[in-house]
Amino acid sequence: MEATYYFDPACPFTWRTSRWLVSVAPSRGVDVRWRPFSLSILNGGDTPAEYRPMMEASAKALRLVAALAADRRDETIGAFYTEIGTRTHDAGTTLSDEIVLAAAEAAGIPDAKSIIEDTSWDTSVRDSHEEAFRSAGPDIGSPVLAIEGAPRGVHGPIIDDVPPLDEALAIWDAVVPLARSEAFFELKRGRR
Repeated sequence: MEATYYFDPACPFTWRTSRWLVSVAPSRGVDVRWRPFSLSILNGGDTPAEYRPMMEASAKALRLVAALAADRRDETIGAFYTEIGTRTHDAGTTLSDEIVLAAAEAAGIPDAKSIIEDTSWDTSVRDSHEEAFRSAGPDIGSPVLAIEGAPRGVHGPIIDDVPPLDEALAIWDAVVPLARSEAFFELKRGRR
């Protein structure tokens, strides 16, 4: 089964959900495709000044994701995102250009510097973002999960902490039929 995960690497909830997805993928035979989703595009570029450097670094990371996706290098994207998340969300550090480059180097992407500065990839990022938004929108954010056989993508699931494998699999086993249902559109509870 294939699952497409649209993500913005700056979002901590998206990071935790990605770790849930990575944990269940081997047990459920899921091939994960990683694709860009931009919170900057979602917010119309209206980013408070204190978050701009982080969102600019995220935009650069998403250019690299788009370039790797064009080459069908999903495993490399997964490794790159793991390196970013480990250096930021797990370490309590804000995403920066330096972290993007260090993560790319650790993931074995030798030409990353030229790609992250190449604004021509912004069109591919926007196309991927719009694809995710059309699939799961309106009123959604990062992440979007599109499951093979589902008529639409879903926003989430939003995971606060990555659960143990048995619970992670139970969540997957609940999400798949909900995502595939034509009648289902939302299940939500407030954050604590």
